[in-house]
Amino acid sequence: QVQLTESGGGLAQAGGSLRLSCRASGRALNSLSVGWFRQAPGNEREFVAAIAWSGITYNADSVNNRYTVSRNNGRNMVFLDITRLKPEDTAVYYCAAPSTPISTDQLMLPDSYTFWGPGTQVTVSS
Repeated sequence: QVQLTESGGGLAQAGGSLRLSCRASGRALNSLSVGWFRQAPGNEREFVAAIAWSGITYNADSVNNRYTVSRNNGRNMVFLDITRLKPEDTAVYYCAAPSTPISTDQLMLPDSYTFWGPGTQVTVSS
């Protein structure tokens, strides 16, 4: 079992930056891929970024280079840095981990992930 907890969300202004954190317990994150997803009201859960167990990172085209995912193995945490915030970044952000190794193609699919955190709300004002 892997327990995930996100933090770092809140109210921010457009143009600013936020760092979201995903803390894990139960398993070392450097042995897993970790994905970040967001869900805005009325929308489906959307992939934004991931870091594979190898350390290679992936971003969704929709977020371009504004989102950066990183990992701190010593703290067993994964981070999502968001820069140049936009009102359309407003959503609940989730980190997730699979129960078994997944391929690169599977990283962006919510169904590939078994363990999810409760989410952290990000609200961006214009």
